[in-house]
Amino acid sequence: MARITASVYTSHVPAIGAALDLGKTGEAYWQPLFKGYEFSKQWMKDNQPDVVFLVYNDHATAFSLDFIPTFAIGTAAEFQPADEGWGPRPVPVVKGHPELASHIAQSVIQQDFDLTIVNKMDVDHGLTVPLSLMCGQPKEWPVPVIPFAVNVVQYPVPSGQRCYNLGKAIRKAVESYDEDLKVHIWGTGGMSHQLQGPRAGLINKDFDNRFLDLLETDPEAAAAIPHIDYVREAGSEGIELVMWLIARGAMADAAGGPRPKVAHRFFHVPASNTAVGHLILEDH
Repeated sequence: MARITASVYTSHVPAIGAALDLGKTGEAYWQPLFKGYEFSKQWMKDNQPDVVFLVYNDHATAFSLDFIPTFAIGTAAEFQPADEGWGPRPVPVVKGHPELASHIAQSVIQQDFDLTIVNKMDVDHGLTVPLSLMCGQPKEWPVPVIPFAVNVVQYPVPSGQRCYNLGKAIRKAVESYDEDLKVHIWGTGGMSHQLQGPRAGLINKDFDNRFLDLLETDPEAAAAIPHIDYVREAGSEGIELVMWLIARGAMADAAGGPRPKVAHRFFHVPASNTAVGHLILEDH
């Protein structure tokens, strides 16, 4: 039986990828941020999964305003880094896990969640920056990755409760897979930030840390946060945090099991114009 053993939560700010790619991690501005992920890179080596199920949002590379699925699962054998306007990031090709991805799609759709099945797509910084933060700069990524894209760009976007419930369905799907695999589920994006308008540059440390607290101790309350609260408190792009609830819903306590252990928590502002949050939870 496959099993989800941990969840990882992290921001996916594009400027973090640029700092890595351009060798700026030791600069005074960036050093405190990357120091917060030193534990995580070692933890990833010590707790390496067989597959990462990575929840992120596409930034107009695989999808555009012409076509935006609410939930899309990548079932290909590999995914090329996307050209986001200045060339693809110099990172390895992302290897997929078509067998598990197809099984999850089958199971989750049968649990009445509509997924778009994507057999070919490029992946942008929303997926590759988290991999870089957790895995460093290897010649090949150490694990296969199942990309799971969520629409948090074009309203209407899914509610936090729907995302949390989807995480439960994903856990059930993983546990019904016959092969003995250790799976990590990652929720990425956020935290508070706004990229346009009169409130451009907004960062709300209090909201972000309350959200991290709720992820640890009361995920049902986090799932109940309405969209307007994200927009009001965390900025227009703060809605990306609903993707973290998919990962949180896949942990054992959401299905009546024990509460997960907090392995690591980190928060830093700013990174470019965004608050960076990071959390690692381990199931017992």
